[in-house]
Amino acid sequence: MIRLVHKAQKGNDKAFLKLFQQYEEDIYRMAYVYVKNESDALDVVQEVAYRSFKKINTLKSPEYFKTWLIRIAITCSLDLMRKNKKVVHLKPEYQERIGLEEEDVPLSITLEELLEQLNEHERSIVLLKFYEGYSFKEISELVDMPLGSVKSVLYRALAKLRKEFKEADFYE
Repeated sequence: MIRLVHKAQKGNDKAFLKLFQQYEEDIYRMAYVYVKNESDALDVVQEVAYRSFKKINTLKSPEYFKTWLIRIAITCSLDLMRKNKKVVHLKPEYQERIGLEEEDVPLSITLEELLEQLNEHERSIVLLKFYEGYSFKEISELVDMPLGSVKSVLYRALAKLRKEFKEADFYE
């Protein structure tokens, strides 16, 4: 892999393509976790390909190529989310409920809804730790934060999730 990165850094398109294709699915999954729809996740993958191809020369440690790509994917996903924040979409499940006013629709809190209670930093770290299985050190490199701060943010986010869950459970 390191040889391919060096070739890509020297301008070899085929080497870059081969490298990128190895991690394309990982990038898609990470993007999907953030943007929550296939179309936007595919847009993020495309943007990651473009940005990483343009900036491959800035990668200092070829052994961290995947980490570097995932970091770009997170940045692109957050950029897209900020861009789309101004647009309010009606979720399909809510559209279905609108027509069912006579029925008693039980309130339910899903994990996804709980995660939406967290800010972007907290959500990123929780997802990287528990969804992607990264270590604290790897997360620290991905989000460009000190190790201690990553742990603090994770524990604060987990406390927030516990509190939200207990409150939701209390009202049911």
